[in-house]
Amino acid sequence: MSNRPPILETDLPAPFNRQMRRGKVRDIYDLSDRLLIVASDRISAFDCVMPQGIPDKGRLLTAISRFWFEGLIAGRCEHHLLGAPMSDEELPDELQPFAEQLVGRTMICRKAEVVPIECVVRGYLAGSGWKEYCQSGTVCGQPVETGLRQCDALPEPIFTPATKATTGHDENIPFERACDIAGEALMKTLRAMSIEIYLAATNLAAPRGILIADTKFEWGLVHDNGQPRPILIDEVLTPDSSRFWPAEQYEPGHDQPSFDKQYLRNWLETLDWDKTPPAPDLPDTVIANTRARYVEAYEKLTGSKFV
Repeated sequence: MSNRPPILETDLPAPFNRQMRRGKVRDIYDLSDRLLIVASDRISAFDCVMPQGIPDKGRLLTAISRFWFEGLIAGRCEHHLLGAPMSDEELPDELQPFAEQLVGRTMICRKAEVVPIECVVRGYLAGSGWKEYCQSGTVCGQPVETGLRQCDALPEPIFTPATKATTGHDENIPFERACDIAGEALMKTLRAMSIEIYLAATNLAAPRGILIADTKFEWGLVHDNGQPRPILIDEVLTPDSSRFWPAEQYEPGHDQPSFDKQYLRNWLETLDWDKTPPAPDLPDTVIANTRARYVEAYEKLTGSKFV
């Protein structure tokens, strides 16, 4: 377990806090020409933020995103990451006084016009996709071959867009509806790019012991030369935005153990809690076991020990 206390929120003073936004996990600061995206140690489940945080979770999510952005993704598409300071020296001068809050958990990013569609790619039959398949033989409205078991690999990855909800759950929508919202040409481009990145990521992760069952990407548009073009934004291919399974334990036909917060969700399901705020307190064992899953995901993917 980490000796660091969890950082549940950051608090940068003026002028950094102008137009500051706080999401379920991230605090986002507007630096005029750039964004400062700070991953806290907050954790949410069933759309509720838990009272306790998971020590180092923000650092782990940031390090995993940096691993993907600077490696596999850099050669395939543009993205928003300008830097992810991992030491005091890497922080811009104006942010040095806040190093304790920012180092290791911060992404300095290009600004972009957010495309209001979650770009979800599914490679395995799990979660809400499995529930729908049992009822109708489809996944997010798309026909899938019969006879598949829970957590079976799909014949090929499928793209299942969703609306981006500011509160509550995102809503799965047909591809045609996504085209109505964001434009057909753009959505065809984002579908192709999302599937390409997902396939490349699965090919890298599987030999390292992680199956990426599904993931969601967020995209933005930049207008540097008048014509808008897409760039990949937000976190990417982390245990919070993806379903990570240990490859050596993979056995279709039932739920899989995971490296994400499914462990926390499973524990919450044992409680007499109606999944509305306030969320219950987390025991130390649940906090430690949840953190251990994030650490293991990082170490398997990167081949580096988390310090």
